[in-house]
Amino acid sequence: MSRFFATGSDSESEESSSADEITPKAAGTNFKQSLLLSDDEEDTKRIVRSAKDKRFEELTNLIKTIRNAMKIRDMAKCLEEFEQLCRAFLKSKNIVDKEGVPSFYIRLLADLEDYLNQLWEDKEGKKKMNKNNAKALSTLRQKIRKYNRDYETEIASYKENPLESADEEEEKEQEDSGSSSDSDEEAGEDGVSAKSFLKKKPEGPSEASKFLKTAKGSGDESSSSEEDDDDEDEEDWGPDTDERDSESSDDEEEKSKSLATVFLKKAPGVDRAGDKKAGKKKKLKKKDRIGEEIEGEGEEEGGGGWEKVRGGVPLVKEKPKMFAKGTEINTTVVVKKLNEILQARGKKGTDRAAQIELLHALAAIAAEHNLGHGISVKIKFNIIASLYDYNPNLAAFMKADMWKKCLDCIDELLDILFEFNNIFIGENIAEDSENLNAGEQPFRVRGCVLTLVERMDEEFTKIMQNTDPHSQEYVDNLKDEGRVCGIIDRLLTYLENKGSTEEICRVYLRRIMHTYYKFDYKAHRRSLGLQGETKSEQDQEESEGEDSAVIMDRLCKFIYAKDRTDRIRTCAILCHIYHHALHSRWYQARDLMLMSHLQDNIQHADPPVQILYNRTMVQLGICAFRQGMIKDAHNALLDIQSSGRAKELLGQGLLMRNMQERNAEQEKIEKRRQVPFHMHINLELLECVYLVSAMLLEIPYMAAHEFDARRRMISKQFHHQLRVGERQPLLGPPESMREHVVAASKAMKMGDWRTCHSFIINEKMNSKVWDLFPETQRVREMLVRKIQEESLRTFLFTYSSVYDSISMQTLSEMFELEIPTVHSIISKMIINEELMASLDQPTQTVVMHRTEPTSLQNMALQLAEKLGSLVENNERVFDLKQGVYGGYFNRDQKGGYQQKQSYQRGMLTTKRMQSKGKETYQKGGYQQKQGGYQGGYQGGYQGGYQGGYQGGYQGGYQRGGYRNQNQGNY
Repeated sequence: MSRFFATGSDSESEESSSADEITPKAAGTNFKQSLLLSDDEEDTKRIVRSAKDKRFEELTNLIKTIRNAMKIRDMAKCLEEFEQLCRAFLKSKNIVDKEGVPSFYIRLLADLEDYLNQLWEDKEGKKKMNKNNAKALSTLRQKIRKYNRDYETEIASYKENPLESADEEEEKEQEDSGSSSDSDEEAGEDGVSAKSFLKKKPEGPSEASKFLKTAKGSGDESSSSEEDDDDEDEEDWGPDTDERDSESSDDEEEKSKSLATVFLKKAPGVDRAGDKKAGKKKKLKKKDRIGEEIEGEGEEEGGGGWEKVRGGVPLVKEKPKMFAKGTEINTTVVVKKLNEILQARGKKGTDRAAQIELLHALAAIAAEHNLGHGISVKIKFNIIASLYDYNPNLAAFMKADMWKKCLDCIDELLDILFEFNNIFIGENIAEDSENLNAGEQPFRVRGCVLTLVERMDEEFTKIMQNTDPHSQEYVDNLKDEGRVCGIIDRLLTYLENKGSTEEICRVYLRRIMHTYYKFDYKAHRRSLGLQGETKSEQDQEESEGEDSAVIMDRLCKFIYAKDRTDRIRTCAILCHIYHHALHSRWYQARDLMLMSHLQDNIQHADPPVQILYNRTMVQLGICAFRQGMIKDAHNALLDIQSSGRAKELLGQGLLMRNMQERNAEQEKIEKRRQVPFHMHINLELLECVYLVSAMLLEIPYMAAHEFDARRRMISKQFHHQLRVGERQPLLGPPESMREHVVAASKAMKMGDWRTCHSFIINEKMNSKVWDLFPETQRVREMLVRKIQEESLRTFLFTYSSVYDSISMQTLSEMFELEIPTVHSIISKMIINEELMASLDQPTQTVVMHRTEPTSLQNMALQLAEKLGSLVENNERVFDLKQGVYGGYFNRDQKGGYQQKQSYQRGMLTTKRMQSKGKETYQKGGYQQKQGGYQGGYQGGYQGGYQGGYQGGYQGGYQRGGYRNQNQGNY
């Protein structure tokens, strides 16, 4: 409301704004300036602030919001506000460059990082977070760690002296507020502005103390209650100065004094101590400063001590007392106390670490009072079970200290069992029938040490799965495998004397799983007749026990004979095959795989067994390749490599898929199935072996069937690599392994075996692939031999039409092969009707028969194929128009144009042909076993048994020309 109606207004708003009566304006007041102000200008309090104040106020507001979100653990809000804070700080870059990074900003960065680390370590608290908060926590933690790298020096200095930094911040804020108020002072010639009242200081300490909030007991006790009420009202309504020009000058002075006390710099001895205390209370949230500051504050306030508590679910404060004074310690009392401790197991809020400590203390008391080894064994069982329960999450792995304690406890338990033979343990022993008292009767304890060792082995696998394989920590953890194998060996010895057959099979399988994938270098050296270079190595070899092959053979054969479960026997067979293949015992591995018939039913096995089967097949294929069995190697590796998911099928990693195919829970399960890194098979070596095998098979086949339209692909992946190589506009020297194989394939296609050899075997390929084999030199020699032989076959297929005859001596010199080898290769090609030629023995030459179709004949055959497909399509359209569905496919009863199968695809399986009482195949004409243009038993272009294009059982073209005879001559 305007000041002109102030004297005549009796509204409630004016009456409530002040308790004093409204008086006319004093004579000394400047009316000229008052008349120039409008209502809007009067309602708005105008404050002139610098750019620095504006930017810093924006930052402090965002920091307050972040701290409030931290108090309620709203991580999503923290993340949102932190991103806004970063943007606001970026806008303030010019001011920060001049003034320096503000201390309150550094303080927030340090506090926020410590707060996030504390939340991250709190596993229980993380589980209770909702999905958005958990995701925001992870994102914000990564961002703050990355962001704080630019302020490492400032944060380090703040952490060294957090109290000083906080005090400097307060001083700086107060100085800033003082400087901003100084800059806002403006005085006119005729009068003083409203803001000038803010600079007025009280005349004496007695007046200032009237408006200041002092500590309890230090205020002015002489002031009346009415004056106190007026002061409070004036403080509350001080900032609202809408009607101060219409009041009396005395009232204005009182109001200005009450407002001035808000903006005045406080005396250092009066309120500074109170402000510091308030600042300290805010800092108490810092984890690393809690103890020291609370103690200091407790001393100042003279109160009692503070107790540090953990967030989340309240812990059980009262620990169960072990035993009261004067209690007689015997077996019954100790068992009762043990059951009391175990009752809290698994309950919400139970401190698992404290429970483990109590069990250790109970074991020490039992040993101190010589209660017998039965009670010691029972307590050990429960200690190991509590160590396994320390991580409630199944996917979590044991920490290093817990893992060491677990191994020590199992060793101690086995020591007791080996030392005292009168202790019987078993799962079938009921708790009521336990005998824990020392006496003549043997101890009987309920428990299964085999289950504990199996769980220990699984925990070791989880530790290796969750450790970075390229770190030193992985190597350190892997050193524990020797201790794990030692425990399994001790348990194996114990169970061989006291265990059942089923338990022996289970522990044998555990020992096999730690042996089957390891190459026995010392046994390999002994098989080659090599001895250790030094005397210590020779002594070590003599002192060692039997070879791994003997151990595997003994353990696996026991399982084959005694095991009653299919799973353990299947795993043992696969591990045995893997071990044979790893040590180049190809025939034993192949025979065991064929006799087991695992390939028939493996699809019904559980995923870990299927992964083991895939690993075994891959190792079998690599073994066949090392032995020179190229076709067997290709067949063994075909299923794994053609899928394009070799990494996933071998359990060596997960491929990126859509969430529709695999949800988060399935992904966790599949991660638990992964094989530890030290058991991985080199995927680049696997792919190289497969591609080289495919090259040695595919290139001669492509050369032999160059003009055959029905040519099938042996390896789709190999053809894909060839097409990728052909699409490249600029071909440079090969770099990757795949490029080397493609370049070698092109050279072999031209019959150039030397270039092919240089691409397959060179320094780069040796370091990547061939040096990884144990017998490197022998594998290289085998590869050179195979390349020479297949290049010879490719050369004869490609250039046989050019020659009338060719000397075997010339071929021997070209491909650097012995004449008997050349003679053998050409003879096989003639016998298999791959090469239409004959050998002239006296002159050692190969005489070509020129039975291959000429280029004109090949074009005519291709034209006939296309015409046939055109007629077939026309008949299909005609049948559909006539409405006769299926009539086209029943023409085999009438001897029509098309027989049961399509025009050119006369490849019936053996079972179908036998079911009709027909012969299996007929070698006929140019194309054997497939039926084609020269006819055959299945019917083709020149006819078949049920009538072809021109009919006839033997079906020649016009009963002459192409003869369908076994000799295949024209």
